Amino acid sequence: MKQKHFIDFHKGINSIFILLLMYYFDSWNNIVAWIYLALHGTYGYMWILKSKIFPDRQWESKTSIRYGLFIWLGLSLYWISPYIIISGNSILPFSIPMYPIYIFFCLTIYIFGVFLHFTSDMQKYIQLKYNPSNLIDNGMFKSLRNTNYLGELLIYLGFSLLALDWTPIIALMIFIIFIWIPNMYKKDTSLSKYSEFKKYKSKTKRFIPFLW
Repeated sequence: MKQKHFIDFHKGINSIFILLLMYYFDSWNNIVAWIYLALHGTYGYMWILKSKIFPDRQWESKTSIRYGLFIWLGLSLYWISPYIIISGNSILPFSIPMYPIYIFFCLTIYIFGVFLHFTSDMQKYIQLKYNPSNLIDNGMFKSLRNTNYLGELLIYLGFSLLALDWTPIIALMIFIIFIWIPNMYKKDTSLSKYSEFKKYKSKTKRFIPFLW
């Protein structure tokens, strides 16, 4: 089996898991739970469509059942947020002043994240397919070398911040530190084979606009 089979299946059952939590905790009147379901649920289905229409090469490699289950376990850390929201175990009350504006902020960064992530992945797929063996240094990658990861960061921040708890943020940081950043350095090493990469690298940031 390929890595993407485990990833796609996990993302595909996000909405089912969230609905089961809502059933278990009898949380049908929790508006934040429904908002979370809309965000994380649709993201999971969009990921599956992306995997079929413009797949990412790094997830096409074959893997063992053991490693596939390890991937599953890691992705399950993202289920901390819905558990906190639906179980009511947040460190802050959901009725805090300005919370509607806070929800607006979470929705906004999620929407920008979806745009950055899926648009950059689509550009990468098309250019690698129709213009292979060339450095991708335009469009979504003109100023940032890992726009897709920035998009994912905004997407998952939108999920995690809704929980009003530090635990989901810590889980997200684990992914960033131990998976995303090493992949970014690995990508830079791979792109260094292009003669123009040194100049491109000097004009761009790795992950965070204007900072790093």
